Amino acid sequence: MSGNALPLRAVAPDVCVAPQLTPAAMAEAARMGFRSVVNNRPDFEHGPDQPTNAAIEAAARAAGLEYRFLPVQSAYQSPEQIAEFAQLLAELPRPLLVFCRSGARSMRLFMAAQAL
Repeated sequence: MSGNALPLRAVAPDVCVAPQLTPAAMAEAARMGFRSVVNNRPDFEHGPDQPTNAAIEAAARAAGLEYRFLPVQSAYQSPEQIAEFAQLLAELPRPLLVFCRSGARSMRLFMAAQAL
């Protein structure tokens, strides 16, 4: 198995962002050493083929990962959502894996939270 099977982009030494992950990817994330996962993608954003938060959360917890759901729109993240994300960055065990549809909004949230 390759050491980096998931499509990750490091935004900090212990924080990576990724595009949409599946429930099956949670076990891989745990094998890679991640301790926490944050899902920034609202359920059913692009139809019924998108994995649900509940399915991903169940798989993450089964893999021994901390898991949080902080859904945000792709075009706008509110100051409250940015503050909530900053709080998750402060409290969740790292390494941390954050994902959305493409990884872009998770990266924007990370950068905005770092600026607080």
